[in-house]
Amino acid sequence: MKPDMNQEMIDAIMKQPRKFAREEDGTITIFAMFMVLMMVMIGGIGADMMRHEMERTRIQAVSDRAVLAAADLDQTLDPEAVVRDYFDKSGMAGYVSNVDVDEGLNYRTVTVDASMTMNTQFMDTMGVEELSVPARSRAQEKVNKVEISLVLDISGSMKNNSKMENLQDAASVFIDTVLTPGNRDLISISMIPYSEHVNVGQKIMDQLNVNQVHNFSHCLEMPDTEYSHASLNQGQTYDQMQHFQWNYYSNESGSTRNTRYDTVCPRNWYEEIVPFSQDANDLKNRIDRFKPRAGTSIFLGMKWAVSMLDNSFTTLTGQLSNAGHVDAVFANRPATYGDHETLKTIILMTDGQNDRSYRISDRYYNSDSEYAHWNRYNLQYYLYNSVSSSRRSRYYWRRYTASLGDSLLDNICDAAKVHKMVIWSIGFEVSDHGASVMQNCASSPSHFFRVEGVEISEAFSAIARQINQLRLTQ
Repeated sequence: MKPDMNQEMIDAIMKQPRKFAREEDGTITIFAMFMVLMMVMIGGIGADMMRHEMERTRIQAVSDRAVLAAADLDQTLDPEAVVRDYFDKSGMAGYVSNVDVDEGLNYRTVTVDASMTMNTQFMDTMGVEELSVPARSRAQEKVNKVEISLVLDISGSMKNNSKMENLQDAASVFIDTVLTPGNRDLISISMIPYSEHVNVGQKIMDQLNVNQVHNFSHCLEMPDTEYSHASLNQGQTYDQMQHFQWNYYSNESGSTRNTRYDTVCPRNWYEEIVPFSQDANDLKNRIDRFKPRAGTSIFLGMKWAVSMLDNSFTTLTGQLSNAGHVDAVFANRPATYGDHETLKTIILMTDGQNDRSYRISDRYYNSDSEYAHWNRYNLQYYLYNSVSSSRRSRYYWRRYTASLGDSLLDNICDAAKVHKMVIWSIGFEVSDHGASVMQNCASSPSHFFRVEGVEISEAFSAIARQINQLRLTQ
């Protein structure tokens, strides 16, 4: 019997492990415990990473602000000191690890590396006791060589609503904004005032082939084919524009008598084209003298603006420089189109739209005595006082219509865009049609400003800021 009892005891003992192995109660609880532990660990990692990102964002924001301020070329303080001061004021004085400043005549680049160490709250249980929080920012302000054609409307309608005064204020602020001491020898402005025509001045006329017949004013007649390309055809012999006043009424004198203030070709020295200048005082002095006169030929102003940025004009600029009319530093302007360090930009402003324009018939304008005659007499005054009504129409003919002017403007704007010139246009209290024409000329809809009253100052200021913009590059 004894062996049987021993066997039974052995069987009983072995039965319990087998039963335990087959038993499934409690297995989910154990798995759940492991899952909860993993969730706590993952949640803890997430919490630490969220804190890490919050700190990184805070340091990055301070870093970005610091380099933007330090890279400003108008900033006279030491750039590195500016960066460190920003961090100090933000309670992060010890976070800056490196400040690199690279600057030259026309640029300043500031790079900052910053970092801090953040103690972890959960990840330290896994052996990660701290995390590094880095930030890096780089800002650059660079004034490339900039060639600006500033095209200003001085037509008769500018006498209304203080438009001329508002333009004078806005254009002067623009000049002061771009022609700063820090930009010296880098930015040039060619100023092209226009009304019904453009006074190129005797200096430029002397460099071209011109059939000059009088010295009363200095405008050139431009063949319509010239608007299909940016260059000025220097092989062309240009006819000089007739000198006469079409309007019976004079804006400057306020009289319908025999006035010759509002000649089709602007005749005063301050209305001449100014080529490649950085003399802010001279430019502003001329602008302050502007008077509203005659009609509006936007396309003529734009043609000269574009041609003076075309590299074929460089020969003329060199000749003007040799004669002392252009700064020697600009003698090789305009730059070639392949010069990626030079920005060519046009600011085209008008308060109206292209208008019709007339010329005296050749048979009444073909001798020295007739040139002198029309310098003495207002055309309309003479016709209404000395010529019978049936014969008056023989004395003149229409050179441009408004629609032809719009077409020529479209052509020359397209020619400028082919060469990647940046065109800003300002419609100053213009009609819907005038706004449409000016917007079509601009490089993009965002390059067009339609403004009223003193808003013109905001437009010029915005353009000036864009020309000399500050960019966060990294």
